[in-house]
Amino acid sequence: MAIAMDSWVDYARCRSADPELFFPIGPDELAAAKTFCRRCHVRQACLDFALDTGQRHGVWGGLDQDERRRLRRRARRAA
Repeated sequence: MAIAMDSWVDYARCRSADPELFFPIGPDELAAAKTFCRRCHVRQACLDFALDTGQRHGVWGGLDQDERRRLRRRARRAA
């Protein structure tokens, strides 16, 4: 399914979820958020948005803030 970058939110599985799910306070909550994201069809667009806009907190595209930070670091080194 090809989705325009600006409309990915319309297709996001999290649209009907409690936003607090994606700002976990412990390992169990973090695992729940990541599991929820795994079944989303626009996960990559969500992750791209988080990386492009510098989202520092929460789970975006199935990755937490530390995972996104490592991904950005690797991308900078590769460039």
